[in-house]
Amino acid sequence: MRKLRTAAVTTLFAAAAISGLPGGNATAAPGTGVVESVEAVAAPAVLPGSATAERILYTSTTVGAQSTVASAAVYFPPGAPPAGGWPIIAWAHGTVGLGDSCAYSVAGPGAVERDWAYLGKWLEQGYAIVAADYAGLGTPGEHPYLNGVVEAHNVVDAVRAASGHYPALSNKWVVVGQSQGGGAAVTTARHATEFGGPGLDYRGAVATGVPAYIENILALMGPGMPPVKLGAHTTGYALYLLNGLRTTYPELDVESLLSDSGRYWLERARTECLSPLGDALVADGVVIGDLFTRPLSDIPDLNGLLTRYLGLPESGYDRPLFLGQGLRDTDVITPETLRFAGVLAANRQPVTLKVYPADHDGTVNDSLPDSVPFVRDLFA
Repeated sequence: MRKLRTAAVTTLFAAAAISGLPGGNATAAPGTGVVESVEAVAAPAVLPGSATAERILYTSTTVGAQSTVASAAVYFPPGAPPAGGWPIIAWAHGTVGLGDSCAYSVAGPGAVERDWAYLGKWLEQGYAIVAADYAGLGTPGEHPYLNGVVEAHNVVDAVRAASGHYPALSNKWVVVGQSQGGGAAVTTARHATEFGGPGLDYRGAVATGVPAYIENILALMGPGMPPVKLGAHTTGYALYLLNGLRTTYPELDVESLLSDSGRYWLERARTECLSPLGDALVADGVVIGDLFTRPLSDIPDLNGLLTRYLGLPESGYDRPLFLGQGLRDTDVITPETLRFAGVLAANRQPVTLKVYPADHDGTVNDSLPDSVPFVRDLFA
């Protein structure tokens, strides 16, 4: 039984991987979605094939409905814009890290070949791309990792800011995301009409590699859980999750549950990007279960807190939602993602599910033959 439990927990933690989901306050801070400044995008973050690439700083919302300044990269396709302006793909990216230097508009994507090929395809279809960094990435403040409601605000506000600033952009938009961004895209889809208001014309969403019900994973953390070494990125994701939890709920004093080693790695994860953090964790042989002195379950109402922070919305979608899932994806809990799609269907939500014989990264581009016509129909 112990072996079975250990294997199950290990699988669940591997699935925590890269996600970004709801949680926090759904009320927007006043005066959001306004461009404060514009600058050139750093060379590593310039999308190949884009005619123009700029980085905007804009007003948005973070934890507790507090006002903040976020950043985004804006990419324009070549040629003259169509009547009404370029329709917008709002790109919700996967995990890059928590430090400002990790921001997408600063360092570009971690998986360059995957993401650049994917975004390039949308650019070729005649869409402008607005890629939000999320609050606290590349701008002051902490990044509430996996707080999907905050991410939804950031995505919507980036679209509002960009479409209001650039005359060549339409107000028609779709959100597209993968992994952390897949969860962010799902939560954005649930709140886009509400957060966007009458000035934006939201059409629908595409989300691939979406993790579901990961609140059940985080709840298992504690001394000896899991008791084995995990992959480099998986251990890093776990530390990012703990950082996101303490940023969303600072009153919980997450550090009090950790050992000296746990507090060291938690703080290091707060500023380090995913790849170097993962390398360092492997080099030191870090085991997540050894970072705790008390279980997370000591936190009162833990399940309720985690559900509000991490839970995917199961109803309330007012536009079509495309979910693409790889059957060989071990970075998320694929059966749970499929169950989530089934729950949406049972709740009569406008969901389309497509599955692919691919892993987490492969699903992104493998889904294009289905998602491109799906989005084309949304804009038709």
